[in-house]
Amino acid sequence: MSVRQRVCLAEALLAGYQWLHGGASSLDAVEATIKVLEQSGLFNAGLGARLQLDGVRRMDAALMEGGGLRAGAVAGIQDVIHPVAAARLVMDRTSHVLLVGQPATRFARYFKLKRLPKADARKRPASSARGGTAVSRQTLALVRAMNRRAYLGRETVGAVALDLAGTVASGASTGGIEFMMPGRVGDTPLIGCGVYADDEAGAISMTGLGESIIRIAIAKEIADRLARGTTPSAAARIVLKRLVARVHGAAGALVLTPDGRFAVRHTTPHMSAGYFRGKGRPVVGDRFT
Repeated sequence: MSVRQRVCLAEALLAGYQWLHGGASSLDAVEATIKVLEQSGLFNAGLGARLQLDGVRRMDAALMEGGGLRAGAVAGIQDVIHPVAAARLVMDRTSHVLLVGQPATRFARYFKLKRLPKADARKRPASSARGGTAVSRQTLALVRAMNRRAYLGRETVGAVALDLAGTVASGASTGGIEFMMPGRVGDTPLIGCGVYADDEAGAISMTGLGESIIRIAIAKEIADRLARGTTPSAAARIVLKRLVARVHGAAGALVLTPDGRFAVRHTTPHMSAGYFRGKGRPVVGDRFT
């Protein structure tokens, strides 16, 4: 993790915490946090999203809130800096959950979302990195994971949050994997795979090898274990262990419960994470067990 990435992760933590501290919803905090990472160009999301085989930058994003189980997502969207904002619009302005491809792009243009500069439409993306965030009433934890051997280039930014009303939310945004086939969709925009949030269980945001995460439907499985009383750390550990055993997958998870407990777990060699307790400066590290 570079110094610039470390600074950006800390800024994202502060941004999310400020929204929560001001009484905003967990959904607002998650969206704001992810936007910082998308805007930076330092991660594989937004301005830093990778290119597909045809040289086009297509992105996926999703949001979910645990009160009413509302969700919104986009897949294969182009030309926008903040795919997570498009996912929020799908949630708030339509009766749908997922929009894909050119219709998703036209949807974003209709609402005049900030567009990528033309110069960024077809160029090699920024260096490999990965980001995610976990937010609670008193604590923010931020995550980035990288496995140089298993899935270099498959990076995602994401966040989970708990607001003062006790509502959890989760989100994620990604540019997919470098030089992937046009039309490929990973776990990020698939509710129950890359993200899930339920006030009766908790919020989960995943990063990692998307195809393996989809096969296990990891986010929902972790949520189900939380609902049965399993701790965040144990739920993540058990499901990630199953991911490795059954499909030889690699992933990292942010898990947050409605009572404020959270865990950061990964099967990858490194997963940079941070937290902020409202005093001093956010703390960012690179490995969790």
